Amino acid sequence: MEEKRIKVALARDLLQKNKTFASDLRSRFARQGLTVINLLGSPGAGKTALLEASLPLLCRHYRVGVIEGDLYTSRDAERLARSGAAVIQINTEGACHLDAQLVGGVLEELPELDLLIIENVGNLVCPVGFDLGEDARAVVLSISEGDDKPEKYPQTFRTADVVILSKLDLLPYVSYDLPAVTATLAQLNPVASLIQLSATKESGLTPWLLWVKSVVAKKRGGAEGCHRVCK
Repeated sequence: MEEKRIKVALARDLLQKNKTFASDLRSRFARQGLTVINLLGSPGAGKTALLEASLPLLCRHYRVGVIEGDLYTSRDAERLARSGAAVIQINTEGACHLDAQLVGGVLEELPELDLLIIENVGNLVCPVGFDLGEDARAVVLSISEGDDKPEKYPQTFRTADVVILSKLDLLPYVSYDLPAVTATLAQLNPVASLIQLSATKESGLTPWLLWVKSVVAKKRGGAEGCHRVCK
């Protein structure tokens, strides 16, 4: 029993320290006028594919950077670097999420930006409790994962500002109860936007791009994009 109390106290301490770092990051981002989006999802959900498809379009309007979180490799960062966005890799070496201190530690390596997207480590559990100082949280949920994920991992979807149903082109080929999933998502989080798309087919990207633009505009107090390009 004593051991359980120690573990709970340690977890709370870690979360509290992260909140402090995240608060500092949020203040820093506000001073810089930098919009930050935290992108979550399971391994293979399509987070990187979504960014591959949308970064070249976002780079037409904003100076965009990406922090790529992964356990060990830099493969996703290499894929995204081709878009022209500034990309920084964080390897957690086994840790299942990014935290605010890790994010803060690489910011000096990025140029001046308008928009920063943090692709978190693929996981529907660990990243949820760790604030990264973001302005908005996006969760990618793919058709290929099965239709039970919102019920299995409700807290992930409760904290989302937008849920992206990805790989929609697979819908005719898999057993997936789309109406039930959308109903569950609406029940878990009635205020989150829901976007359905296929990144590989470049179908349905416009609502996602408009959502990103709305987050940037909100951060700027309603101002439109600055129409700057990436490097």
